[in-house]
Order: sequence, then structure tokens, then C-alpha cells
Amino acid sequence: MDEMNDRTCIVTRQNADPDLLIRFVAAPDSTVVPDLKRNLPGRGCWVTSDREHVDKAAASKKLFTRALRAGVTVPADLGAQVDRLLAKTALGSLGLARKAGKVALGATKVENAVRSGTAALVLHAFEAADDGVRKVTQARRATVHLGGPDIPAYKLFAESELGLALGSTNVIHAAVLAGDAGTAAVKRIEALDRYRGGSPAAQAISAAIAPNDDAAEDME
Repeated sequence: MDEMNDRTCIVTRQNADPDLLIRFVAAPDSTVVPDLKRNLPGRGCWVTSDREHVDKAAASKKLFTRALRAGVTVPADLGAQVDRLLAKTALGSLGLARKAGKVALGATKVENAVRSGTAALVLHAFEAADDGVRKVTQARRATVHLGGPDIPAYKLFAESELGLALGSTNVIHAAVLAGDAGTAAVKRIEALDRYRGGSPAAQAISAAIAPNDDAAEDME
């Protein structure tokens, strides 16, 4: 069967949508490398797109040897390599979205984008203060309460990483806006979050406000 049609994780042996898998191939020197764009030549194999499964595949070198039908070398830091590539791709897509006018920067603009329903997702830098995160979270909850979209929020990057990607300084809060360039950035950010296991830090953002908090008051 054509491997592009047989998208089966070599660890779980389960079929999945390609967006939930990462393709790997053997480089000319027989080293296993990730093929995030799924366009590298040669036979490929697939692994569930999270760090746990990539690490499992790397630890059991026979999985790649069997799937690629060749003697291969598996880097000890393969899981970390994939993380770096996914982060680089996500930050690059953020930069393109910024150039297309699909990124809002600063707590006030982010909050406005959330309340207007134009934000596709929110990013908080690792350094973001609890108070700033709480205000944006209140806006997110209020928007849902009013029948608007449930806008996800993530903590995936340091302020320096966001600033470099977005060509700005002191980037603590950002919102990716809906639109073609924004949609591409959202897809890549979600992929990074999924790879890192669902971003516990991001999950904590949504839990930052109790169910019976100031959301109703905030909407007045």
C-alpha cells in the first residue's frame, strides 16, 4: 500500500488524519529526520504528533528500521528536534500573519479583538503577569457568555521569541486574527501545542477564573 495513503503510527499502529501525525524519512546519510511539510523524497513513516510518541519511536530504533525498510540512525534528541522545528514553523507563520495585519499586540488590543470575536486565538508570553492574563481571560469568558466564539489561549513562547517573530519589543500578549494568514498561524500553533501535550500552562489560563467570578460584572 502507498505509504501516503497508509497513515499509520508506527508506535500505536493506529490510522489517523495526517494533521495528527508527523512524517519521518531517512536522509541521504541514513539519519531519521522529520518531514513536517510531507514533501521529502523517499519512503516515509508516520508517528503520532506528540512528544511522548516521538520519544517512544526514537527509543525503539527497530520501529524506524522496520517502517523505513533500511538501516537508519535515530538521533537521541529526535523529540527535541521536532519541537524546535514546530516552534520555528509556528513563529514563522506568526511573522507572516503580522505582515498581513492579522496579529494584534498589547493587552488592550488583544482584549478588544477577543470581545469583538475577531481573535482566532490568544498568546501570552511565559513572562505574562497573572493580572494581565486574568483580564484577557475574563474577556474570553464574557465573549462566550454572550454567544461569541470560545477563543483558545496558549503559553508557548518567551517574550523574546514573540518579539523576534513579530518585529516588536515587549510582546507579552498577542492575538491572531481570523483570515487566511491568521488561519495558517493558528494551525501551526495548535500543532505545537498538541506536540507539547496540550500545554498545561495554557490549560491553567482557562482555569484561572472560577465559574462564578466577575464575568457577569465584567460585561456590564
